[in-house]
Amino acid sequence: MTLLQTIQQLQFTDKPQAEALLLDFINQTFPELDVVTCDLRPQAISLNSFNGFITLATGKKLFFKTHTEEDNQIDEYYNAQMLEAAGYPIIKPIYSSTQAGQHLLIYEVIESPSVFDLAWEIEQMGGDFTALQAAQNREDAALFERYTHTLAFQSSRDAAKAPIHQLFWHRITGGRLTRFYNGQTITLPDGATYTTDDLFNATWIINGQRYEQTIYDIIEQAKHLLNPNQSGISIIGHGDAHNGNVFFTGDLLYFDPAFAGRHHPLLDLAKPLFHNVFAMWMYYPNIKQQHTNITYQFEAGVMNVVHDYHLPEIRHMFLRSKVEHTLIPIVTYLFERSDLRADWRTYLKSALFCCPFLTLNLADHTRFPPAITLLGLAMSVEMGAESKDIRSLIDRTLDEVII
Repeated sequence: MTLLQTIQQLQFTDKPQAEALLLDFINQTFPELDVVTCDLRPQAISLNSFNGFITLATGKKLFFKTHTEEDNQIDEYYNAQMLEAAGYPIIKPIYSSTQAGQHLLIYEVIESPSVFDLAWEIEQMGGDFTALQAAQNREDAALFERYTHTLAFQSSRDAAKAPIHQLFWHRITGGRLTRFYNGQTITLPDGATYTTDDLFNATWIINGQRYEQTIYDIIEQAKHLLNPNQSGISIIGHGDAHNGNVFFTGDLLYFDPAFAGRHHPLLDLAKPLFHNVFAMWMYYPNIKQQHTNITYQFEAGVMNVVHDYHLPEIRHMFLRSKVEHTLIPIVTYLFERSDLRADWRTYLKSALFCCPFLTLNLADHTRFPPAITLLGLAMSVEMGAESKDIRSLIDRTLDEVII
């Protein structure tokens, strides 16, 4: 574990110690800044990252952000200049450390709220989001235009180096999958415990929707489809454009381009499609547990789950905007050019599966109560496999892509 990974974990349990370690790191990495204090901001969005403020000896205050990733397989991160050249509205860092294991960006203080914080406030308290919706629609339409303007063939050798694969294939083939789930037991809402083998070999029925693929089947499918060593079309994209990496100023501004680069457009859409829409149980498990009823029966290798987890109106807004203004246009455009993968749908669903299944450890009982663990597993199945008869929301949404 690197120093920054240690700080990321300590911020939630021993913030003063984490801040002391970070202060030493920043002063060694950026001695010209003469930093006197560090103030970490442990946040729900900080699943694999941390951020906060530093104060210089001059009294000036700056903002910092980093992403920490165990089992790192990628050398080049933070392609901010590439994004800017492609027309992305991006907040550029004024200081940066991009060496492996020491990734840290420092910015001028950003006064505007992140879209994550703004949307969560609206979801909890209510309020008008007309301006946010208009900005989201504009940006998603502009995103499609950037995809088409930067579209180019990519060799398998170059594709394999793309930072975005750290979020998907390297997680599912590296140490994270084993570390999270190998030989683990999972406690479900009635207190019963099962091994991961029990649950991952099961046939799942979720709210009446039957899935023929097991979790182990989905894992193997994702390992095959998401292999980075594939030539084909690519675009310049942010790679991790969930709402925590976007600010609202009347328009949307990106920052923290840790996984920016040239990669497939469907991979670029996976993180915002899942995290901006379906994932609030992941960030606020205890709150979401209070408002979600979930029951199950597990007999003869069949896991039958019934739950009433629902998406607030603002989450549907994010889904509709991304689908109507970016996903459908880019899939249609690629199809008309004969550049669309024949397996585009299962390719996208494999990437979507990685979001709930491998961002955090669903078997971690210190983070997730049993009801949310079960919900997370069910949602992983929904994202990665095709529903039969009664269609899941994600499958109904992808059914709208008619080519």
